[in-house]
Amino acid sequence: MGIAQIIATVLAGAITVVAVYLAVRAVLTITAVIRQGQPDPARFAEPKVRTKTMLVETVGHTRMLKWSAIGAAHWFVMVSFVILSSLVLEAYFEVVDPDLGLPIIGHWVVFGLVTEWIGILGTVGILYLVFVRQRQKPGAVKRSRFLGSTMWQAYFVEAVIVGVLIFGFLIRGFKVATEHFEYPLWATPLSHAIGSVLPAWEDGATWAALVKILISMTWLITISLNPTMGVAWHRFLAFFNIYFKRSPEKPAGSGLGALKPMMSEGKPLDFEEADPEKDLFGVSQVEQFTWKGLLDFSTCTECGRCQSQCPAWNTAKPLSPKLLVLSLRDHAYAKAPYLLAGGGKDLMGEEKATEAQLAHMDVLALAEGNRPLIGTAEEQGVIDPDVLWSCTTCGACVEQCPVDIEHIDHIVDMRRYQVLIESSFPSEAGVMLRNLENKGNPWGAPQNTREDWTKGLDFEVPRVGEVEDFDYLFWVGCAGAFEDRAKKTTRAVATLLNEAGVKYAILGEGETCTGDPARRIGNEFIFQMLAQQNVEVLNEALGENTTKKIVATCPHCFNTLGNEYEQLGLKVEVVHHTQLLAHLVKEGKLTPVQPIEGDVTYHDPCYLGRHNRVFDAPREVLGETANLVEMPRNQERSFCCGAGGARMWMEERIGKRINVERTEEALATGAKTIAVGCPFCYTMIGDGVTGKGKQEEVEVVDVATVLLRSLKKDA
Repeated sequence: MGIAQIIATVLAGAITVVAVYLAVRAVLTITAVIRQGQPDPARFAEPKVRTKTMLVETVGHTRMLKWSAIGAAHWFVMVSFVILSSLVLEAYFEVVDPDLGLPIIGHWVVFGLVTEWIGILGTVGILYLVFVRQRQKPGAVKRSRFLGSTMWQAYFVEAVIVGVLIFGFLIRGFKVATEHFEYPLWATPLSHAIGSVLPAWEDGATWAALVKILISMTWLITISLNPTMGVAWHRFLAFFNIYFKRSPEKPAGSGLGALKPMMSEGKPLDFEEADPEKDLFGVSQVEQFTWKGLLDFSTCTECGRCQSQCPAWNTAKPLSPKLLVLSLRDHAYAKAPYLLAGGGKDLMGEEKATEAQLAHMDVLALAEGNRPLIGTAEEQGVIDPDVLWSCTTCGACVEQCPVDIEHIDHIVDMRRYQVLIESSFPSEAGVMLRNLENKGNPWGAPQNTREDWTKGLDFEVPRVGEVEDFDYLFWVGCAGAFEDRAKKTTRAVATLLNEAGVKYAILGEGETCTGDPARRIGNEFIFQMLAQQNVEVLNEALGENTTKKIVATCPHCFNTLGNEYEQLGLKVEVVHHTQLLAHLVKEGKLTPVQPIEGDVTYHDPCYLGRHNRVFDAPREVLGETANLVEMPRNQERSFCCGAGGARMWMEERIGKRINVERTEEALATGAKTIAVGCPFCYTMIGDGVTGKGKQEEVEVVDVATVLLRSLKKDA
């Protein structure tokens, strides 16, 4: 061993010891922070399903590949990080002697071939990602998805990857130049090409290997000193975060489904037995999130995909799902020393630590510990109320997140505490909540008018109780019963079902609100009250016949009945009216004969599309009746109408109105008809068209109305 090898070996060993020590300390810190969260035992269920889903999403890159070129580039970078880590290990042998390699596989031609091409493709991939970041960086584009991300960290990580890859090829190049290289030209063409232009420097491979180790360990030291450096730590935490996702049986792209129920001590909260002094009513302190929530915050890679798709962010609202998660992450880690030293507050707001403990706590951590989770800038709150109430729960953030962060659950958990304990929410929403509690519908309409929509129809609408033989229970919903525009949809669906000879029945006055707006705003108490009432009614109406289905025209009812009532014991198949209509058209029971004049464009409702993956059925119906033109943002990337998350009953005072943004996109297609599949979207898009003064040129109607018109020439 020459002097160069001795020096290189000592330096490599010294920096590695420091890096490993700091890395272990960082892992312990991250683990300690995550362990501060509340229990969530359901995350450990179904280990085989979880393992399969995690492998599909990571190895298959199912979420990232939705972005085609970027996803492919990221996949090669990920694979190069995993596989070429073996070459970092091999560099420790090469600083001692260039002829040494990894035991067993180090001189295997297949190993040389695979690592060569992974290195080439990884280099191309990271250079493309660097190009994308520069092209889309803040200042280069309007409302960049990277705005708010810690850019120096991203640049540092990218530089490290490029450096490691370059010096990996230099090691091989010097070995080629000095005839120490064991792999043939056909297996390692780039290494041989580099070696052909390098000098025959005997110590070249040693020094290149040392630099590669120094770069790698500098990276490890840097991220170890920054445990909140998500752009680096997500490489390790993403596997765990995806493994512990809320619904492991639902791989990426299968819909968001139900909200997580209100939890306390790892169990769903029973309001009849709840104790305000012992049970959690939502989240008021960062440690009241579950440990999976804290893992979510730690895993965020700051890529900004959630931000780029968020309707609130795109219309100049203060909410960015990314920045919300980063704020919660930074707060959790800043508060951790305070919590680990025995600090924190109980459910009544009393300090847990003694005065003696408080006196010895870190001043900065103590200050962080006393910050309110929700509060204005003047109150030094971690999350501003305007951020919390800007969310429409459209699901675009969760849909796009490559590491399965559950933004909506965390937002609703914070809303729950604000509504149930602080009684702090937009004032106009109070009217909606009182109406739900007292009248059973958000509009406050009398219950005895629920069947008024049936008046004037030239056929009798069957009621449950009056007929026993029916295949579908038609869930009309509050909007379908009380809101003028939505009543047109209800009448159209009933007419179509009647013409197709479908056996159906309605509950009429037996219906009450599903509770969706109450749950989304955070009032779990009213939701459970309404839901339990509906479950009893539905169990009685459907009886023991498991073949009976529910058909709903409102995606919010569709989602609540089909996904969330299962938490209360109701298991029933629910279909959206567009699904049933598409089936009836396919079966020949409804046959369009009159094409609609002009083009039609379709707006995907969030709770039908993203939340439940119903994209094809409405398009199949419209495709039989008109020429369908798509908006640029459609299907899983559809832009929200602005009414979800109980925003239907809150004023939109900040930035551009979300429904106006979506309406402008629809109008730009040149379509004469904007088709919708949701009563909320009907209202919001309809108001947008009116606001633009285009109501005489463009009509907003439900898919059912389009189909009905195509059946009747005189409609």
